[in-house]
This record gives sequence, structure tokens and C-alpha cells, in this order.
Amino acid sequence: MSATIAVLATLDTKGPEAAYLRDRLRDRGLEALVVDCGILGEPLDIVADVSADDVARHSGGSLAELRAAGTRGRAVAAMRTMLADLVADLYAEGRIVGGIGIGGAEGAVMTASALMRLPIGAPKVVISPIASGRHEFGPLVGTRDMMVVHSVVDILGLNAIARTIFDNVVAAVAGMVEHGRDNAHDRGSADRTVAVTMLGNTTRAVMALRDELAKAGFTTIVFHSNGVGGPAMEELAGEGYFRGVIDYTTNEVTDPLVGGIHDGGPERLRTVGRLGLPQVIVPGCIDFAVFEPSQIPPALADRPSYDHNPEFRLIRTSADDMLTIAGIFAERLGAARGPIEIAIPTGGLSIPNEPAGPFWDPAADSAFRQALRDKLRPDIPVRTYAHHVNDPEFGRLVARLFLDLIREDPA
Repeated sequence: MSATIAVLATLDTKGPEAAYLRDRLRDRGLEALVVDCGILGEPLDIVADVSADDVARHSGGSLAELRAAGTRGRAVAAMRTMLADLVADLYAEGRIVGGIGIGGAEGAVMTASALMRLPIGAPKVVISPIASGRHEFGPLVGTRDMMVVHSVVDILGLNAIARTIFDNVVAAVAGMVEHGRDNAHDRGSADRTVAVTMLGNTTRAVMALRDELAKAGFTTIVFHSNGVGGPAMEELAGEGYFRGVIDYTTNEVTDPLVGGIHDGGPERLRTVGRLGLPQVIVPGCIDFAVFEPSQIPPALADRPSYDHNPEFRLIRTSADDMLTIAGIFAERLGAARGPIEIAIPTGGLSIPNEPAGPFWDPAADSAFRQALRDKLRPDIPVRTYAHHVNDPEFGRLVARLFLDLIREDPA
């Protein structure tokens, strides 16, 4: 029996396009399951395999209730959740192996949100004109391995450009089905796998850390601490991918304080502790927030800054913010159920944070350390080292600290 790909679309406006994708999938030897997430009208030139009312009823609602929601926004929000629940169940039941979503704005967000419920390795593609320019990509990608394809033209009618885009997406999905890699079979190696967070400011040290762990027989999976990497790491920790975590670069708790773009959200630093996994925490890069140069708030204009690259400028964290971050660390890490230690380098928390650098503020960094000790659960060790955060030797020290931690972990 051939593999089945879900085709997700608002068929009241995207019916012909969904039918085209369905037919091209069949041409490639795949089955298609067309799912309608349209709310306002009837399917256009296509019969859905799963109607919009079916989608709603799967979650205990009805299409009539969605149409009576009062506003378009409320109806779309409800359908997005319902569609995601349906797709997750279809995959869990083995009825689909992946999916393609198409849409403009609302349709793209709804279908992408549903495809994010599929595991890493499952083919998942969203096609949309908003996959371009200065649009936010978070709603189209989340923390999953989404393939996002710019449709170039709006999705209204079949033409030479649209057919080219659709044909290539179907070819990509067919290739993933036939030749792709299902990550599920790697779960058995989780006991020898460690998650680590990193930015360019900590790369040299994390490379040394990785090599030190490798000597002990551990594989390192590194996450870019850019507002998505940390949450993705925590999400995968909850799915059983890791023996433990070295959260080396924890800047994602800083950006939310001042509106930076590397915002890890309110759950950052909580999940791993709730899971009881061993973790070593380093306050790497908490001394700055990240902004596009043209988007720096006026209130931060006088703070020390550092041009990391042409697209990102780093803004130094204030002394008051450093105290706030100490409180965040203490509160979130204090709830950890598993083994935990904190390692702090006293020679600087980022590349520009060194004696000759623009972010060098030993008083503010020292106040952070003291406030953390004062507020943290007293049984959690806080160790300091006379190294810079990006010093390879510090990376090796942190790796050995983690190895010692798991040797002592009775689990």
C-alpha cells in the first residue's frame, strides 16, 4: 500500500489548487487525503476526503458553531486547533505519513500549525506567499523541521508559475517519502546524547565541550539559542531524545525583558527541570539582547552596543536587568526535580564582554552572581571559574562537570 500525504487547504478558495496537488501526488505513486479547513463557503471544484465539518466534529464541535463564532479571528483560531488535533491523530493512526499545506495568510497559518504536530522526519511542507519578505516565520515553522516554500504568486488559479511550484513541492515530498530519514529509529541512542545550546559568541567553547563529551562516548546535539533553538531543545527533551542538557547559552531569557528578537518565551529554563533530567546551566550571553539595527528601541539607544553582523546588533544588558535575570534563573531553576549545577565564567559572558570590550561591566556581572546565590535554592551548587565563556578550556570544564553530574545521578 502506498504512502498517504494529507493535503490541507481552505477548499472554498483553494479547491482547484488542492485538486492539482492531489493529482500530482497520485502521479508520483502516492495517495492523497484532502482535508478541508475552510470555514465560510463550500468546496470549490473538489470533494474533500475529510470535510471542514468532519474536522470540527473530530474535536467535538461543528462547522455551524465555527461560523457563529462572531469574528473571523475566533473562527480561524478554533479551526487551527481542530485541524492540528485531527492531523496529529491521523499520523498516530498511521493514516498519513506527511502533509502539504497551502494558503495565503490564515490558510498558511492554520495548515502550518497542523503540520507542526508531525514528528521530526515526517515530510511537512507549507506553500504560501507570506513565506517571504519581513513576515514572521514563527507561525509557519514553530520548532519543527518544516519546509516552507514561497509560492511567488498568490494561490488563486493554476498557471505556469503556480504549477511549477506545486510540481516541485510534490517531487520533494515524494523524494522524502522514498529516500528520507525517519528520526524515530534513533531514539535508542538517547542515553548517550546530550543537548547543548550555543550562539556564535560561544561556538569555540562549545566545540571543545563537544569533543570532551565525545571522548566519554557521548553524542552532542547543538541548538542555536535564537529564540527558537532553546524551546526546540526543551520540547525534544520532553520527547525523550536526551540523557541530559548543558544549557550553555541562556540568552533567550534576556531578550523578553527589552523586546529583543531571541525571545525563548515564559517556559524557557523550566521544562528540563520538570522532566528531572540532569542539567548544567551556564549564563552564556545573558549580558546582551539582539536587535535588527533599525529596530532598536529609543530607550536602549544609549546602551553599549556591538555589531555582531550586518543584520544583528547586540545591546548590553543593564545592571538592573542582570538582577532581574538572576531572579528568573533562581525561580525557574529552583523548581528542577533532577540533578543540576550552575557554572559561571568570571572572565566575561560574551565576546564583547572582556576587559577591552564594550560590554565589560564586572560590577553588573558580579551583582548577578551574588543575587543568584542569594535567591537560588541553597542545595543547587553555583561554581565560578576564572575563564571567559568562549574559552575552550571552560567548555571542557563544563563538559567534565556534566559527566560528574550524571555519574552521581542515581537514575
